[in-house]
Parts: sequence; C-alpha cells; structure tokens
Amino acid sequence: MHLAAYFPGADGTTVWADPRDGSPIGFASFERLARTAERGLFDFFLLADGLRPREHEDRIYDLDVVGRPESITVLNALAAVTGRIGLAASVDATFGEPYELARRFGTLDHLSGGRAAWNVVTSADALTGENFRRGGFLDRADRYPRAAEFVEAARELWDSWTPEGVSRPFAYRGQHFDIAGEFGVPRSPQGQPVVIQAGDSGEGREFAASAADVVFARYGSLDAGRAFYADLKGRLAKYGRAPGDLKVMPGVGVVLGDTDAEAREKAAEIRRQQVSPQHAILALEEIWGTDLSSYDPDGPLPDFDPVPGRAVVRGRGGIADPVQVAERWRALSRAKGLSIRQTVIEASGRHSFVGTPRSVADGLDTVVREEAADGFVLVPHLTPGGLDEFVDLVVPLLQERGAFRTEYEGVTLRSHLGLGEPVWTG
Repeated sequence: MHLAAYFPGADGTTVWADPRDGSPIGFASFERLARTAERGLFDFFLLADGLRPREHEDRIYDLDVVGRPESITVLNALAAVTGRIGLAASVDATFGEPYELARRFGTLDHLSGGRAAWNVVTSADALTGENFRRGGFLDRADRYPRAAEFVEAARELWDSWTPEGVSRPFAYRGQHFDIAGEFGVPRSPQGQPVVIQAGDSGEGREFAASAADVVFARYGSLDAGRAFYADLKGRLAKYGRAPGDLKVMPGVGVVLGDTDAEAREKAAEIRRQQVSPQHAILALEEIWGTDLSSYDPDGPLPDFDPVPGRAVVRGRGGIADPVQVAERWRALSRAKGLSIRQTVIEASGRHSFVGTPRSVADGLDTVVREEAADGFVLVPHLTPGGLDEFVDLVVPLLQERGAFRTEYEGVTLRSHLGLGEPVWTG
C-alpha cells in the first residue's frame, strides 16, 4: 500500500488546544512531521493551504489556523532536511497563471531531486477572489474546465524541455489561457511533478481520470470506497490510461490504544475536542446560512430549512445542496436522538481506523485488498507528533505481512508510487 501524511490547514482536524501540539506555522512543526513520515517510508508529505482566512459574520473565523506560510516555500525548505519523501503542495488552479506555477513546481522538483507534487484545488468563492487582480467570482461550473486547462498548460511547459536538456518554444491556447514563449526551468528529474486531485463530484472524478496521478479521496465505509474506486478506475480507459496509472488514497484518521475499547474511548474524546460547542454551532450555520448563536449545542437541530445562497461563513465554496444536507442531518438526529453537537460529531467526521496497532494494520490492509483504495493519506489529530505512534507501532506490522515497503527502492516520488516517468511528447 501507499502511505502519505497530511499537515492540515484551515479546518477542524487538529486539536490545537492540546498542550502536545506545536506551532501551526513554525518550521519546526513542518520539519518534524515530514521527517517522521520519511522515517516511516511514506510516499509523500502533503501541505494544505488557504488563500484567505475565512470570515464568520464579517469577522475572521476564529476556529481556523490563520497566517499559514506559502506552501511551496515551506516545501523548498523541507527539501533540504529530507532525502526521499515526496513533497506535495495544495495550490489553487482558479487563480494564478500556469507559467509561474509550473516554474515554482519545476524548481521544487530540481531542489528535491524529483520529489515534487501538485495537489490541484479549486475555489468558487468571491471572498478569495478579492485577493487577486482578476478578482470576483468564478462560477462553480467553470472551476474544473479552468483547472483542466491549467494542468494541460503546465504540462506543456514542463514538456518544452527535452530529456536531453534542450529548450523548445511552448504554446498553449484554450478558453482560459493563451500563452506562448520559452520556459525557464529544465525538464524535471522525474519527467513532470506528480499531480494530485481532491474532489468527489462527477466533474471531479472525470477530471481526476483524465489528468491526475493520485486522488485524495474521502468516504466513510468499505462499500462506499469500493464503489468510488471501481467508478474512478473504470473512467480511465477512455483516456488511454491503465488502472495502475491513478492511485486512490482516501484521507483517514488513526487512533491507537492498548485495547480496542481504550482506542474507542480515546477516539470519542478526540472528536469532542475537535467539535467544541462553538464549532458545532458554526458548522450548523454554514449549512443553514443564518445566525444560530441562540441555539443550544446540546439541544435539537433547527426545524426549518436552509435558504440556499445565504452565507454566514465566507471563504469556502459553499454547500452545493444545503437543504438536502439539512434533511440528512435531521434524519440522523431523529434516528439516534442526537443533539446539535452530537450530530456534527457523527455527520462530519473523517473515516478513522480505531483500535490496537494490530487491528488497525488489519483494517488498512483489508481496504487495499478489497480494492477500496491503493493507500491512505493519514490526517493526524496532533501536530507535529501525531504520526509517531503509527510509524513506531503500525508500520512494522504492515511490513511484517508484506503490505508495505521496508525501504525506498527509488529516489523520485513517481518511483515510490510506481508510476514511472511520463513519456516526453515533444
């Protein structure tokens, strides 16, 4: 299986109030988590990013991490203190230009010896757009077409140097980009940086099948994973690709204990820390689009429907169908007798493997053998020490059963993922 580590950004994954957590923006935190992942022989280390702090009723959303450094700059520094692990940055394809992005990732790939990866993300909110010259709002329907052109243009740039080191003029003309010239960075040590994509919609899946090397997926059960995996792999043939050309890696949490019961108790406490009473109300407001500060987090959900298009929290793409989400949450609350906070805890949690090191190793191995994933992106609830137990206790068990590597066999990220160097198209 393939394994990666995720350093979270603006979300409720990390329990930053825990005294064991370090700085969310200090280099020592990035370095420790990346080096721990490399000690565990992980494929890559992924940095989240955000282009603007989210706002709640026109004030900074105070449950977010703010002031996050620019991701590729951090990875350039990490390239000097790591030797094998891949270095992946989330960079938005809604804003910016292909030339400058291709140049930055090409530079990272050279500095790291062929370990760079671009996690292609998109944004549809006007708040983020205000930070850019083009500004304003990009309609949701235009996000993936622009992202697809962005990736095509970047690959045109990366391919404009021959494997022998000869530069050739490039030209790309599409609906969103019309560029031509000479690219300033020689061909990448791994041919091209790896492209990662995250998105579960039909458009996102089609984009991944056509353009991505890795999919950072999200689903909550083995059956859902098998359906997603089969659907995505089934889309590859129309683009002339084989099933092994795209790796499916869902984001998961891991909670370990000496017994399964102890681990379950720890996991429940972690979720209570991640979803505080304040966080629960804000999560609800993001769906309902109205001020719910008068509601009791330990009381029932609102009995009225959201008003689509109304936003209390700004700086995200928004909920595609808030009425449908509200109906699902209310049904869950009624069926299990859950309060607002309990509903948010159950409905919004990431899929987690909870138990002893051996039972967690069994669970991970089963998901891969059942063709529900090719590997996992681990999302720790503590930063930067959240991977220590997994690397020390679970990785050896995976190695014992032949489910995970015992050493790096190559030096590039493509070699770790078994992708091979892309064919130069000239």
